[in-house]
Amino acid sequence: MASSNHPPSHRTHVPLPSDSGGNPFDDEAPPVPIHIVTNASQLPAEFLNPSPEKQLVVGFDCEGVDLCRNGTLCIMQLAFQDAIYLVDAIEGGEVLINACKPALESSYIKKVIHDCKRDSEALYFQFGIKLNNVMDTQIAYSLLEEQEGRTRLPDDNISFVGLLADPRYCGISYQKKEEVRLLLRQDPKFWKYRPLSELMVRAAADDVRFLLYIYHMMMKKLNERSLWHLAVRGALYCRCFCINDNNYADWPSIPPIPDNVMVEGDAPEEEILSILDVPQGKMGRVIGRKGVSILSIKESCNAEIHFGGAKGPPDKVFILGPVRQVRKAAAMLRGRMMD
Repeated sequence: MASSNHPPSHRTHVPLPSDSGGNPFDDEAPPVPIHIVTNASQLPAEFLNPSPEKQLVVGFDCEGVDLCRNGTLCIMQLAFQDAIYLVDAIEGGEVLINACKPALESSYIKKVIHDCKRDSEALYFQFGIKLNNVMDTQIAYSLLEEQEGRTRLPDDNISFVGLLADPRYCGISYQKKEEVRLLLRQDPKFWKYRPLSELMVRAAADDVRFLLYIYHMMMKKLNERSLWHLAVRGALYCRCFCINDNNYADWPSIPPIPDNVMVEGDAPEEEILSILDVPQGKMGRVIGRKGVSILSIKESCNAEIHFGGAKGPPDKVFILGPVRQVRKAAAMLRGRMMD
């Protein structure tokens, strides 16, 4: 791996599954460097130049001020087994982020992330990057719950802190995340300040350093059918808020249903993303008082329903899931608009 031009002053641990049965969270293991990247030359060559001969799996996240289409992406974190890279979008600017575009759009580099929707939106609208080939741990968690026979409630999406606390995947407390959330509430521009403080570096690294371990723990449990759902829903999550005028024609195609999950009489249904325009003044009717209307629709349909909300777009509803369930949800939502 490449390293920064100066010896790293920050180090941390990146836990990985151990064949020996040792504790992967043992802080006696050798720490890895945290590189603060302001120039593309500081990043690994195999990341900057994706290749089918050198396929990678990296932990991935973004931090910013109001991270969405209209906000500011400040840091992009990359976790490798032997190093963490904090790609500084403030200091390195568009040139640095665009140097990462081939990797972020590559099918040869899997990006492990927790809830990629707003990260993808920021990358798309601020830099024209179409995030591709993600393994979204929030989606994977829901699929594993379904595999194990547990019923998922509407809007029951596991938080990253909740995922880390689950002993099946990590089993650790992430109290520092709450410290950063408090600071963000006090000062929303927290991630924009330079130089990066010790707390900023630690918090950014902590958001990705466990992802490779969680990835390995989840991948060994997911069956073939769930793996297909994971790939499809990850692709749909990446597109979710990235509305364009050509119906995503220039985005990578959605993975087709593979032959090994086409069981006669129990074949999975194609999954889609549908976007509804809500007429001005009608969003309140769609959501209902205290969210009662939208909750009843979510309980009636096996589909995810998302709103742009304060980050926008405020006049649209995003529905993801199996074709028939998405169409059912869309019909019910249109009915609410006409009430």
